[in-house]
Amino acid sequence: MFTGIIEALGQLARNEAKSGDVRLHIETGDMDMSDVSLGDSIAVNGVCLTVIDFFSNAFSADVSNETLSHTTLGQLQLGAPLNLEKAMQLTTRLGGHLVSGHVDGIGKVQSRSEDARSVRFTIEVPSDLAKYIAAKGSVCIDGVSLTVNQINGQCFDINIVPHTMSKTIISEYKQGSVVNIEVDVVARYLERLLVCNSDQEQQKDKITAASLYDAGFIG
Repeated sequence: MFTGIIEALGQLARNEAKSGDVRLHIETGDMDMSDVSLGDSIAVNGVCLTVIDFFSNAFSADVSNETLSHTTLGQLQLGAPLNLEKAMQLTTRLGGHLVSGHVDGIGKVQSRSEDARSVRFTIEVPSDLAKYIAAKGSVCIDGVSLTVNQINGQCFDINIVPHTMSKTIISEYKQGSVVNIEVDVVARYLERLLVCNSDQEQQKDKITAASLYDAGFIG
């Protein structure tokens, strides 16, 4: 698990083809690698990867075809900047929200505009993910825990303050940029709870006011 608070900006040093999938070699910038061991997890642009080799300022990780097909990692160019976060510890402050590092899909930046000292972005997500994103709720974009401003169909707005702009790859976003999206895990578990009956069989009906009442969420 991760917090969505980026520890360092790294970059892709090498992309190595390995028997049908890839091995990424990542330079870690200012991230402290002194407590990293083989098998540890590091989130790269929000994707949880397992360390298979490491040095004082770099590590390597294998990326499966499943991960390549559901994230932006397969589209990275050499030298691309990367958001990095080591797995959280039980003593870590949860400054963002609980992030699993399991990307749900790819979103696209629709617009970027100045908003006082912040920058406002509009992000479009696939229709099957839009239902999990709520105004003032949490969403993880390329590993960064962010608050949703407002919703408009499959699009939502976020405001990025100067500190976040300077410490993450969000500063590189422009119209058309693709990003990794992880929805709040609570939303997924809530949906599972509401659409399954006592026998754990999937129901075909959508969530309704009646089903919310029956589940005790509204009176």
